[in-house]
Amino acid sequence: MAEETRTGPQALAPANDNGDLVSPEGCPKNVTAAKLDRVVLDIARLIGRRLAREDSRLGRRPTTIGRAAKRERAGSRMAKPLEQKRGSAAMTRVALYARYSSDSQRDASIEDQLKLCREHATREGWNLAGTFEDAAISGASTVLRPGIQQLVRDAQCGRFEVVLAEALDRISRDQADVATLFKHLKFAGVAIVTLAEGEISELHVGLKGTMNALFLKDLALKTHRGMRGRVEKGKAGGGLCYGYRVVKKLDAAGEPIRGDREIVPEEATIVRRILREFAAGKSPRAIAVDLNKEGVPGPLGRHWGDTSVRGHVIRGTGVINNELYTGVLVWNRLRFVKDPATGKRVSRANPSNKWIRTAVPHLRIVDDKLWQAVKERQKSIASQFEAVAIATRKARARKLHTMKRPVSLLSGLLTCGCCGGRYGLFTRDRYACLNHQRRGICNNGRSITREKIEQRVLVGLKERLVSADAVAGAIRAYAEETNRLNQERRAQGEQDRKVFDKIERAIAGIMAAIEDGLYQPSMKARMEDLKRQKAEISARLAAAPTDVPDLHPNIATLYRKRVERFTQALTDHDDGRLAAEALRSLIGKIVLTPGDKRGEVHAELRGELFGILEFAKPDQNQKSDDYDKRGCGSPQSTYLHPILFRSTWSRAGRSLNPNSCN
Repeated sequence: MAEETRTGPQALAPANDNGDLVSPEGCPKNVTAAKLDRVVLDIARLIGRRLAREDSRLGRRPTTIGRAAKRERAGSRMAKPLEQKRGSAAMTRVALYARYSSDSQRDASIEDQLKLCREHATREGWNLAGTFEDAAISGASTVLRPGIQQLVRDAQCGRFEVVLAEALDRISRDQADVATLFKHLKFAGVAIVTLAEGEISELHVGLKGTMNALFLKDLALKTHRGMRGRVEKGKAGGGLCYGYRVVKKLDAAGEPIRGDREIVPEEATIVRRILREFAAGKSPRAIAVDLNKEGVPGPLGRHWGDTSVRGHVIRGTGVINNELYTGVLVWNRLRFVKDPATGKRVSRANPSNKWIRTAVPHLRIVDDKLWQAVKERQKSIASQFEAVAIATRKARARKLHTMKRPVSLLSGLLTCGCCGGRYGLFTRDRYACLNHQRRGICNNGRSITREKIEQRVLVGLKERLVSADAVAGAIRAYAEETNRLNQERRAQGEQDRKVFDKIERAIAGIMAAIEDGLYQPSMKARMEDLKRQKAEISARLAAAPTDVPDLHPNIATLYRKRVERFTQALTDHDDGRLAAEALRSLIGKIVLTPGDKRGEVHAELRGELFGILEFAKPDQNQKSDDYDKRGCGSPQSTYLHPILFRSTWSRAGRSLNPNSCN
């Protein structure tokens, strides 16, 4: 079928043989649209919950949901035992889950697990409702596993009654994750069944969860012990730093000998040059810029950056901190732990008494005299700025130092159209080409505010957020959150009233004792303490908002106003993270290129979203010549509005040529 195109700046996706529109990656548009609809509904519900919390905090009257929504919510809470569902096997829907970890299994393991699960489901007479999988992902955490996250969401929507896996450790090896997943699925009326353990109960969650957690801990200890033994023999403990290469040779049995390194003469010359120039007073950024201008490849074949040179003193990273260049192998500087909130590894420095140091004189590149000169300059720099650093820390400690920049929705998705490098935040809310800012290898000095680029990329999504389904979902979420807050408020109020009555009885008892002539000096302090507690509880009860379940007259209007700032909701650490990650997976990549006019930037979107949303729809006051017509009819990408902003200037005070990308 011929491709359909639009003559404006927005290009539609091509059609496949069945006539369905497809995204640039070949995914049918209806599949991608369904995924986007789920993201939109998640964002709408997130906004609804935020509105409910604000209403509760400000004392506004909460809303109630309609009868149909109440019936729908009540129906989703009705969980039936698995035995009742098995009574009518034809009605039992099952979801299959499989996972393999990259360190011990192969890609075919997923299919092997699913095959065994399908055979079991067929014997039980269950209907297959879907399959979920996570490939090459560790079982230590479920946070970063999209398959298990989607399984939980579908279970809460009532799309199946049973989850079937090969074993409980395929679902997770983390005790907390297993228990949390079990509670969520049980609340949704979904049972967990594995081929190894059968139907999972609280006993399996406790015992198997503990066994799996101990397995991970024991595996980590054994791995660490084995690596230490290799390091003490002069072998590499992992990784390959600049200046060396892997020695490939076999032992007598024909097995590869691992852990040997040798010096690369060309790179060793660069290492000595960097250390000499730094010791002579040259800055890390100036060193990196000169190396890039000369075309000297950096670590891993990439361009040099200032961090490649200076690194981190305590962690031993960067050329000027790597003691291996002096013939000393230092291992165990860092340890890695997983953040339970994100599932990502976080490095932490070990104390120096836990470092393992081994002499490897055959790997020495620099002499002690040059190394000491480098260390002396580092000490000089540290002492020179010590007073400034102390003053800065004190100032930030008051306010800024405890604040963390929210993760940007478009971080990692913006690319420079000149050099192909990343656009990143170089100030709090402004993107720029990092190759220009840090390495000096790109002449694209244009920067762009975070607000402008997010507004242009997500303009089409706002239209979906005000659809009837999205508004209904937001109102349901608003009501659910309001009911939850009301329950918490009532529970707190009842507790406060009980304590209030107890305090009044205590005060009355003290007064009665005084009237009976039983006064003691300690009674005065006790009476003052009781009066203080009574005043605090009275103030809290008086300030508590009234629990009135009436419909807020402006809830739909408030929701639509909040949609205009919905990107703020995506930065919510608890509720917005999953919706933001799902939306990021649809965006793909955005290429920013300087335009012909002063301060003009062309934003080119590449990803699944461009075939669904109308990104380049012009404003009524926007002139037609403000658009880049190069994207017309192209199924591969779409161009957004050229974005105008203040141009940046070079250090020498000359304006950078907007047409130059060399």
